[in-house]
Amino acid sequence: MTAIRLQHEDRGGTAVVTVSGEVNIYTAPCLREMLMGFTGSGTGPVPLVVVMDEVTFLDSTGVGVLVGAMRAQETRGGDFGIVCSSEPVLRVLQTMGLLGRMGVRGSVDEALAEVKP
Repeated sequence: MTAIRLQHEDRGGTAVVTVSGEVNIYTAPCLREMLMGFTGSGTGPVPLVVVMDEVTFLDSTGVGVLVGAMRAQETRGGDFGIVCSSEPVLRVLQTMGLLGRMGVRGSVDEALAEVKP
């Protein structure tokens, strides 16, 4: 079985979720549950940044979770960004034409500058 580690913190009103390990058909539901906790119903949109620097593998199920979170944010008027320097993940996102669409940045500070609390 593959492992995923998820951590989150509030950075000035922005939810920053750090993901480590493999994001695949087995682990993606855990990521979906956490991200939807920030994009689901509530008092208002919370900007969301997903840090994927320590992700070693990303499959289409994981991409679907990220796209779903991005769309949920767009629907609610919340900002969404991804931080990633992991070559395997960047390759998947680039192949699927999502690098620019998802606001992929090289550092948390860059991503935080792009999203608005």
